[in-house]
Amino acid sequence: MKTLRAVWRALRAIAHVLRGLWVIRTEFGRLTPAQTQLVVREWSRGMLRIMGVELVVRGEVPTHGPLLVVANHLSWLDILVMNAARPSRFVSKADVQRWPLLGSLITGAGTLYIERESRRDAMRVVHHVAERLQQRDVIAVFPEGTTGDGSALLPFHANLFQAAIAARAPVLPVALRFDDRLSGLPHPAPVFVGDMTLVQSIWSTLQSSTVQAVVRFGEPTHADGRDRRAWAQAMRDEVQRLREAPLDQA
Repeated sequence: MKTLRAVWRALRAIAHVLRGLWVIRTEFGRLTPAQTQLVVREWSRGMLRIMGVELVVRGEVPTHGPLLVVANHLSWLDILVMNAARPSRFVSKADVQRWPLLGSLITGAGTLYIERESRRDAMRVVHHVAERLQQRDVIAVFPEGTTGDGSALLPFHANLFQAAIAARAPVLPVALRFDDRLSGLPHPAPVFVGDMTLVQSIWSTLQSSTVQAVVRFGEPTHADGRDRRAWAQAMRDEVQRLREAPLDQA
């Protein structure tokens, strides 16, 4: 039954992705930013329903920018889950745009890509993010730089915090969790680490019926005189606190 369910979900998910690509190519140029965000949110929620992933949102969802959203990074599902809660323009590592089907969709949604091994490219993205923040965008980043297994946060890279300092924009901490909705324990299916391939992680998620994605929004903060490294550490501590908060806590 798990295999049949996964195959059926995979076929529906592929059709949903193709519909999303069609909307991006035919409608995004004509829509207002607010309309685009609504389309992205509803498409993302539809994909989670197809995959059998329950979305739980806690905290106050931001309504407008400028805002630099920083979150922990667990899975290829993270962008989808965060867009289902509150659409943002993401900064992601460059190899995401080469993912089959999903890469084209993520690119079409306005993702900014960064070559993390290149210092020059990192500075380019910092300047670009600062410009977008000055235009009151909501930009989302994963400061860990790579996915973790969920047991502990990796150190936060501080480069993109400089963009918020330059634009005088607040930073909003967000914590992501994937739980088993029956046991309340961390769910291993969506985690994308180590030698696991993207296809293996997707297949594992498609086979499960108990994945619960929890998105918890914190409070926006300003630099208040801190440099980027001190600010990044403070936000890492806050994401850790949010991640450990009980599900029944508002």
